Amino acid sequence: MRFHFFATLFLLLLCGPALADYPDKPIRFIVPSAAGGSPDVLMRILTAELSKRLGVQFVILNKPGANAVIGTMEIVNAPPDGYTLGYGNIVSLAIVHGLMADVPYRNEDLTLISNCLRVANLLAVNNDLPVHSVRELIDYGHKFPDKLVMASAGNGTTGHLGGELFKAMTGTPMLHIPYRSSPQAIADLIAGEANVMFDNLTSLSPHAKSGRVRALAVSGSRRSAMFPELPTIAEAGVAGYETVAWGGIVGPAKLPPEIVAKLNREIVAALHSPAVSKRFAELDTEVDGSTPEQFAAIANRERPRWAQIIKRAGAKID
Repeated sequence: MRFHFFATLFLLLLCGPALADYPDKPIRFIVPSAAGGSPDVLMRILTAELSKRLGVQFVILNKPGANAVIGTMEIVNAPPDGYTLGYGNIVSLAIVHGLMADVPYRNEDLTLISNCLRVANLLAVNNDLPVHSVRELIDYGHKFPDKLVMASAGNGTTGHLGGELFKAMTGTPMLHIPYRSSPQAIADLIAGEANVMFDNLTSLSPHAKSGRVRALAVSGSRRSAMFPELPTIAEAGVAGYETVAWGGIVGPAKLPPEIVAKLNREIVAALHSPAVSKRFAELDTEVDGSTPEQFAAIANRERPRWAQIIKRAGAKID
């Protein structure tokens, strides 16, 4: 009995202060996509609030490439001490497994801490394209099968696959051009080098509101609060069409449960703080704030769904 008492006391003395003091140094935060895109913008807003709440700096590191695999592998290979976290989303936790034959990690190689957000895509066109509705876009593509160039933020993104799904459901010919980042793709959409794009509302809506591109519809199941006059793509005549991006905070596998619990608690509180919820609302992004178990359930549910979408659309890595 005395042995068990002293053994327990020793473990508490050994582990307790470390966990109680967590975090006591800066936290590296890996975003597996380029600076300026939707994940980068939203995570900078959230981690700024988390820095205040936890009392340490979050250092954002953008690690784009290979359909989010490069950045995700950096999280997977980090020590499970809570000082390397990152963004895990619909691409890294679902789409990539249906798009690539050999993904070097499983979702079980990560600790899913909290899903933070959901955001629909905006379908927009270059201002010089003579279409003002989804129906007109479909008709134009059928009339001029070699004219439509669809830009995306990269292979495997919801913009890419949302466009491929649209092509498959409507028979609209479009040449897909993947870019290295959302800002690069949007710049060419504005310039007329591309004339169609599906991209997160967070990234594309400021350019639609300013008139630099023409918005046609949103990809979710309901209309956008920012563009209440725009129909959903399904309302515009493509029955059954829906794509919504989601993402949250992950860490390497085997993070101590006490650290996961603390991070989850602070992430949920930060998401519902006025500083974050107001900014997310301005970017037409829905706040979530799930438990780890709910986050895992989202990933498990979405993975086969996107595998089916990829198969139906015949999407390939260009």
